[in-house]
Amino acid sequence: MNIKAGSFIKSTSLLNNSHFEQAIIFITEHNAKGATGFLINKVFARTLNELEAFSTCRNFPLYNGGPVDGEHLFFVHRQPDLIENGILICNGIYLGGNFKQAVAYINNGTITAADIKIFIGYCGWDYAQLEEEVEEGSWLLFEDAVESIFTQ
Repeated sequence: MNIKAGSFIKSTSLLNNSHFEQAIIFITEHNAKGATGFLINKVFARTLNELEAFSTCRNFPLYNGGPVDGEHLFFVHRQPDLIENGILICNGIYLGGNFKQAVAYINNGTITAADIKIFIGYCGWDYAQLEEEVEEGSWLLFEDAVESIFTQ
């Protein structure tokens, strides 16, 4: 199986005692520049409404997407009819888009955690770096239903 956007990787015991211990990552981009993805199973210590810029928002979970760029929010969703400008990753799952729309729909209850996952930070690899880490045994590439992104 080749790594591509929409793939899942799971850390092995080689990454125990690291940021990636028991990590499951959804790969959202894989090309000649490298790979990008998000940890989907690590809940962040604070919720959306606990961030100063979103203090008037509904209580909504955040996830620790990875060690890169921990100052910004990123999101995946499956509501392209409601959230404009998302980038299709695979099987009806989109990366990003109009975050103001997403927050408005979260606040009015139209979009729930079953539709969107918000991350602080992301995971990134240079060209061929992720393949090398898979080959050395740090990651297992596996198939999963993309809906599992919203249930982890």
